[in-house]
Amino acid sequence: MKAVVQRVEKASLFIKEKETLKFIGEIGRGLLVFVGIEQEDTTENLYFFADKLSRLRVFEDEKGKLNFSVKDKNFEIMLIPNFTLCASLDKGRRPSFEKAASFNKAKEYFYFLAKIFKDKGIKCREGVFGASMVIEAKNYGPVNIILSG
Repeated sequence: MKAVVQRVEKASLFIKEKETLKFIGEIGRGLLVFVGIEQEDTTENLYFFADKLSRLRVFEDEKGKLNFSVKDKNFEIMLIPNFTLCASLDKGRRPSFEKAASFNKAKEYFYFLAKIFKDKGIKCREGVFGASMVIEAKNYGPVNIILSG
């Protein structure tokens, strides 16, 4: 599993339907997390990621030190499915997605990951699996972290 984590002031999610954008939802201050599910991933990976992301200390204290997490501050997470994170560029210039999980497994795991966050009491807004999405984000910092495992 791979994730790109961005600290945001806010993020909005739209689904592209033909030539129009349909508003799906937004979050305030928190984390915008793009997630790629790989073939080898297990439910243990989901619990690891949820624990790591919910306690990731990327929000400042009064001294400007990164000491607080989404959970500490009661901030939100926007979770976006992103199979292109599983791309390999080992050969040529066209990405290979051989490591990406099957559509059905990735969809199941993605929504299960969102459920884990919600079960932890974290406000989580999910993207729509398999949809063409437009995400507007107001990054804060910027703070961007790549997580894999």
